Amino acid sequence: MMNFLNRLKLRSFSMALAGLLASSLSWAVDPFVIRSIWVEGLQRVEPGTVFATLGLRVGETFTDEKGSAAIRSLFGLGLFKDVRLEVKGEELVVVVEERPVVAQVDFVGIKEFDRDVLRKALRESGLYEGQPFDRALADKAEQELKRQYINRSLYGAQVVTTVTPIERNRVNLTFTVTEGQVARIKELRIVGARAFKESTLLDLFDLNTGGWLSWYTKSDRYSRTKLNADIETLRSYYLMRGYLDFRVDSTQVAIAPDRQQILVTINITEGERFVVSGVSLAGNYLGREEEFKSLVSIKPGQAYNADQVAQTTKAFTDYFGRFGFAFARVEAVPEIDRARNLVAFVLQAEPSRRAYVRRINVAGNTRTRDEVVRREFRQFESSWYDSDRIRISRERVDRLGFFTQVDVETQDVPGTPDQVDLNFTVAEKPTGNLQIGAGYSTSENITLMAAIRQENVFGSGNYLGLEVNTSKSNRQLVLSTVDPYFTADGVSRAFDVFSRTSKPLSGEGADYTLKTQGGNVRFGVPFTENDTVFFGLGAEMWDILPGSNPGLQAFTRQLGSNEAKSFPLSVGWQRDQRDSALVPTRGWYQRLNSDWGVAGDIKYIRAVYQVQKYIPLDRRFTLGLNVDLGWGKGLSGQSYPVIKNFYAGGLGSVRGFEQGSLGERYPNGTAKGGAKKINLNAEMITPFPGAGNDRTLRMFGFVDAGNVFGDNAPMRLQDLRASTGLGVSWISPVGPLRFALARPLRREAQDRIQSFEFQIGTAF
Repeated sequence: MMNFLNRLKLRSFSMALAGLLASSLSWAVDPFVIRSIWVEGLQRVEPGTVFATLGLRVGETFTDEKGSAAIRSLFGLGLFKDVRLEVKGEELVVVVEERPVVAQVDFVGIKEFDRDVLRKALRESGLYEGQPFDRALADKAEQELKRQYINRSLYGAQVVTTVTPIERNRVNLTFTVTEGQVARIKELRIVGARAFKESTLLDLFDLNTGGWLSWYTKSDRYSRTKLNADIETLRSYYLMRGYLDFRVDSTQVAIAPDRQQILVTINITEGERFVVSGVSLAGNYLGREEEFKSLVSIKPGQAYNADQVAQTTKAFTDYFGRFGFAFARVEAVPEIDRARNLVAFVLQAEPSRRAYVRRINVAGNTRTRDEVVRREFRQFESSWYDSDRIRISRERVDRLGFFTQVDVETQDVPGTPDQVDLNFTVAEKPTGNLQIGAGYSTSENITLMAAIRQENVFGSGNYLGLEVNTSKSNRQLVLSTVDPYFTADGVSRAFDVFSRTSKPLSGEGADYTLKTQGGNVRFGVPFTENDTVFFGLGAEMWDILPGSNPGLQAFTRQLGSNEAKSFPLSVGWQRDQRDSALVPTRGWYQRLNSDWGVAGDIKYIRAVYQVQKYIPLDRRFTLGLNVDLGWGKGLSGQSYPVIKNFYAGGLGSVRGFEQGSLGERYPNGTAKGGAKKINLNAEMITPFPGAGNDRTLRMFGFVDAGNVFGDNAPMRLQDLRASTGLGVSWISPVGPLRFALARPLRREAQDRIQSFEFQIGTAF
């Protein structure tokens, strides 16, 4: 064999698998000194890449082992489909066959998913245009796509991957999908329920057999993840009501032969209902037993409640964390008396060791800068672990409104028993916001109000907003910007620049116009974690054309001019303790703003106080209350300026009445407004019928009351206007959208009614 090769002066060997080279050789090659190295078969790969990877150099001795290592290295690049080494005398020839390159990735027949999202997912897995084609990656992508369709209840979906060779050793990759019909839940059963009706238990589930809103909620689409969550909800429901031995025996999911219908059966055993007989403490409580006892929410004499047990152990763990004990272990050990259906708990505690926070890591903020998140932290690196500060840090990051989810995980530092790392993981959400309000009346027809706002400009945490009002009677353009961390201590700075024009719609004396231009700057100083005090100074220039309006004529006579300047000083305070700014279910919100005309032609003082309270009545119903009060007074012998009047009625006030139409009127029918206002709102909020427990789509019934009063007029409850109605709120991609249909409960003959209205971006 060797003589034959010498005659031809050609010696070659190849391998199918680089790792099995030695066993695949048909013959061996005598060692020789390499005088030259050539590469053949390259199309796109640079020769330098091959030479750098080959590991062989001119002048060194070639052996079988070095050849095997060279081929393994070249195959390891993933760029070649075949690699051979040929020996011609003392020349080494590297013959390669490049993998085809992916020229285009396309999807055919896909409706359920966004193509750009799929292409991004393939790119992250290494399968995209310009990369060498890997059949294994394509097969993996096909299987993953099928799995995603199964997760969306499309069990009949078929995926076919087509690889089409084209010129220059390239391929087009096409995933052709036949999605089929969605498999829907035909039957959902809970077997074994005795203490509660099956219908009551099924109402707890996000999954159901469908309703008229299933096209929106997709609640009739089977999902293993959703079913597991529903089972945990069912388990929690029983454990909160004393059923200590409750268990889920089995879950049976059957799919019809046509893959269009699914039957789900959950078999449960309720067990007996237990009552708590007592609670005791055991272990090391740092000499603070009485303090820990005050945190116990387990109530002897009442039914066993797993939530109360979990709340107690968490409260204990958090309280240990306040003193730096990050590894504290608290266990509620039950002592069960099955003969009398009683259970007593021993709270066993072991504080373990104190810990420092070594490092705080932030992940998931693809847009928002790290510093925007980190400046909200109250737990610092290289300081004692403090669970209260960590909780406050998480709440402050969540309150930014830039993220849909904020999670904190404590991680041990390997080899260091007294240190931990904190991992803050966030999920970004779109922070651009479009606010739209509209109303209809016979006088103005359709009125539009719009605002474009970006609460996180370029990921800096700064706010930028533009508001536009196209009303015939009130036009405005407002540009606002807020830097929440103007100083490192958290002092905010805000600028507003505005131009407003107000004029009446029709009627006798409807020839006046108010034009206002100006701006202001405000600073917000945080005094506590929840309290911020605002200070500001503004400049306003008024151009008043009173026409035949009696109020404005009197005002310009008082001024002695149709033009006026005002430099108001503003002071305000805000406290926000709601659990959510978009969908609050509990907590308080309060704000107090005041303006003081300290210089200029107009001397006055004006104050507004608003308070909101959200009360969770149960897991489905929330009561929301809102009180908005305003008061103004003229100074330096001047009457209160009519151009600073409050108005009531319509959006954000008393629904069912035209915008700003309540209160006293001039003889021509134009609303005067007033120096004082009262606005009261109550809403009963519940998930929309058919939407299950979806909090993004809710229905509410409301009662509104309010009015405005003149400077010297008494504020009497019998003068309040009132209305009631129904509405729908939806957390849409452009912001909170609210529709309301209202009818007056208390009105006067001169009041102007507006039954339907909608708004985006505000509550109440």
